[in-house]
Amino acid sequence: MNELLLAAAGLIILMVAVGLARISRGSDVEGLMAVQLLGTGGIAALLLIAYATSVPGVEDVALGLALLAAFATIALVNLLDAERGDAEA
Repeated sequence: MNELLLAAAGLIILMVAVGLARISRGSDVEGLMAVQLLGTGGIAALLLIAYATSVPGVEDVALGLALLAAFATIALVNLLDAERGDAEA
């Protein structure tokens, strides 16, 4: 069962890499999608790895990645708004 979970985590990481390679060549909005894809895929892979290996602390790393992904998205949206002149003073 653990091998299946680790294989699923590897597949998720592979799909995230393929998605990031495709999205990173696009526009600013696609960059925002890349940030969300990295966060979601990374969290899913880390949680699968944590359950499969029972290593303490991996869930905490997944939680930290969730927080970083949320803040990175907010920062990127603010940056895009500032570049377009839509930012409020």
